[in-house]
Amino acid sequence: MSLRREFVTLATQPEANISALCRRYGISRKTGYKWIKRFEVEGLTGLEDRSRRPHRSPNRTPAHVETVICDVRREHPAWSGYKIRHFLLRKARDGGGRVDASEVPAASTCQAILDRHGLVEPSEPQEHAGWTRFEKERPNELWQMDFKGDFPTTQGAQIYPLTVLDDHSRFSLVLRACQDQRASTVREQLTRAFHRYGLPDRMLVDNGPPWGSPYTAGRLDPPHHTQFTVWLMRLGVKVTHSRPFHPQTLGKEERFHRTLGAEVLRTGSFSSVSHTQKRFDEWRDVYNLERPHEALDMDVPAEHYQPSSRSCPDDLPEIAYRSTDLVKKVYSNGRIRLDGDQFRIGAAFAGLLVALRPSAEDGKWKVFFCDQQIRTIDQRDPVD
Repeated sequence: MSLRREFVTLATQPEANISALCRRYGISRKTGYKWIKRFEVEGLTGLEDRSRRPHRSPNRTPAHVETVICDVRREHPAWSGYKIRHFLLRKARDGGGRVDASEVPAASTCQAILDRHGLVEPSEPQEHAGWTRFEKERPNELWQMDFKGDFPTTQGAQIYPLTVLDDHSRFSLVLRACQDQRASTVREQLTRAFHRYGLPDRMLVDNGPPWGSPYTAGRLDPPHHTQFTVWLMRLGVKVTHSRPFHPQTLGKEERFHRTLGAEVLRTGSFSSVSHTQKRFDEWRDVYNLERPHEALDMDVPAEHYQPSSRSCPDDLPEIAYRSTDLVKKVYSNGRIRLDGDQFRIGAAFAGLLVALRPSAEDGKWKVFFCDQQIRTIDQRDPVD
């Protein structure tokens, strides 16, 4: 059901490629168009296995509206009256609501109902401060990726939540309860996302493993690429590392983690990895498809997201450079040789080819791996 909802939300976006989406979701075009038609006619109930639950009742009463508002708050304890109002309006619009749009009260009334029923903590903020947001202009221009702080299950397993977010739409692409932070684990989860949503242009990560090197003694030397980021660049995905000691560079991921903590992690305990993942999957559906997002003018992320047109290849592409490039092979010690001198490139590139292109400054070369510049070397400053 959750995949059907996600599919029709993406498929009904302007300029959606229905055939490509059907391939990504592993369904036939006939099935895809059947879901779209049911959704257009019946709303979310049309995606169920021919359930005929009524969309609305003409006999709603104010008392029942209060009950619905309180039920939503109990299900989502971190939601304000403002967010609940937009949630109910959206549910009514999509045909899956328990109240009509005309019955949904103002945000201030929703908040007052919550307060009257004792569902508001005394310290809870009542207003949202204005702020300026920055985002990429289109989906898949930039994905942000990070691990949220780990926590134990009641059975003793340690959980490391891996999260990947589209910068433009805030669409949650990956929310996985991992048992470690190894590169192989991240690569497996990211490969699944690439096959479903396509390749982004660039990924933003921090400087920790598995995608970066520890920031030590105030400088990064050699550059903080790893075999994991080399794999991304081989796929044609550029990699950007956040500023060391500046977690706000990954601001949307940080905000997503706070929301995950407030709406999931602090609402109960988790018995096992599978139990945690089940809760993550349920909440991700709500976050992407139902939860109004203030940074999106109270739209949901799925309304602003479309899968990338760049499909993930089954095999890594060959490394190719311009005919004018000076191509060098990186030795096992992470260095290259130029005019008899050695220059550090990075151990992650050992055995691979890099391209040197002269910069505007005499004696300096820009070093590229695939399509991304990874560093600049100065012939006046070789490695001893």
